Amino acid sequence: MQANARNLPLAEESADVPSRGTVEALSATTTPEDARPPSTSSIPSTPVQAVLRRLEQEFARILEAPEVPNPGAAPAEPIFVTRPFLPPLDEFTPLLESIWRTRVLTNGGPYHRELEDRLRDHLGVPEIALFNNATTALIVALRALHLSGEVITTPYSFVATSHALLWSGLTPVFADVDPDTLNLDPAAIEAAITPRTSAILPVHCYGHPCDVEAIDAIGRRHGLKVIYDAAHAFGVRHRGRSLLTYGDLSVLSFHATKVFNTFEGGAVVCGDATRKDQIDKLKNFGHDGETCVVDIGMNGKMSELNAALGLVQLKYVDTALDRRRTIDAAYREGLRGVRGVRCLDDAGEDTANYSYFPILVGPDYPLSRDALNDALKRDGIHPRRYFYPLISEFPMYRSLPSARRDLLPVAALAADRVLCLPIYPDLDAAVVARVIARIANP
Repeated sequence: MQANARNLPLAEESADVPSRGTVEALSATTTPEDARPPSTSSIPSTPVQAVLRRLEQEFARILEAPEVPNPGAAPAEPIFVTRPFLPPLDEFTPLLESIWRTRVLTNGGPYHRELEDRLRDHLGVPEIALFNNATTALIVALRALHLSGEVITTPYSFVATSHALLWSGLTPVFADVDPDTLNLDPAAIEAAITPRTSAILPVHCYGHPCDVEAIDAIGRRHGLKVIYDAAHAFGVRHRGRSLLTYGDLSVLSFHATKVFNTFEGGAVVCGDATRKDQIDKLKNFGHDGETCVVDIGMNGKMSELNAALGLVQLKYVDTALDRRRTIDAAYREGLRGVRGVRCLDDAGEDTANYSYFPILVGPDYPLSRDALNDALKRDGIHPRRYFYPLISEFPMYRSLPSARRDLLPVAALAADRVLCLPIYPDLDAAVVARVIARIANP
């Protein structure tokens, strides 16, 4: 895997970086104050053509590697925010034929066991337990830690994060996010702790690390469990180790939209074999052997079909991440001079996975975020407003005292301004240039 984009010449950033801790940071851009978005007639073709050439050259270099399948041309229309990466079908077929021969479909079969071993080594984690999806994995993780009362979490995430708490009989307490990373703000976490608090559930939003040192320290200081929703964070490394090794547990997603997918799937990363054994029992109805049930478990097992796909996907995941890095860098170069558009920086991770490419559309841009979203859709490009609205604004959460919008000003402003642009391994270079040109010429 490659170094993160901030170290690449293609992705050099301005030193004008928003300061931490203020809502105003979300309004900042990395462009000169006198910059203006050029009109359609006046924009020079050279910058877009340069991005296109460099991106095509990088793709060509990657595709020259003999172990990499040529994915073929991306479909002309429509262009969605993501598209699942799939390996060559002829490499998957022999594993399917083996499943048909053995008729071992689930219950921890040979492919399931092999994928756990391979992922543990690939990710550099002590133990990993596979699941049928990340939401089930998160519910089981919460159950494994015997939580009660309140859990502090972010309003700025996919709704499954908080739904898992409600399914577990826990009360979400929303805390505001940091304006630079859009991850939970440690100061806001500390302020939200009450005698009923039992845990913290942060999200590594867009795959960028939370302030894990500060959050883990808060957990130790107050005797709270820390469970990281790491759905976006496959392969991310932070300070010389896997990001998944922080906290008490981390939960991964292998959904079709993620950088590593098994069609559907997920996993819980834990620190030792004893905890993994507990989690394995919980995902198998609480069974401990043929006739003994030791806990109130559920069916969270990953099938052999999903595990088999994961084994083939692992051969290509580093190449897929390398392609994402290239697209991320191209967007950053192409959008650097666009007034009112801020590309979200990484959070200082050693190795990024480029799972999303969010921009924040500020008041200096000629269009509102929603107007830009509509304009891109008219051009056949379908970005997504990840994450809008805030979880705290959905009906099952809005009555919570912590859900008030005025208590979550940074998250609220981000939700109103964010737009995630298309990024996936076989996204055509010409499409990336087209997206850049469309944003530069609203």
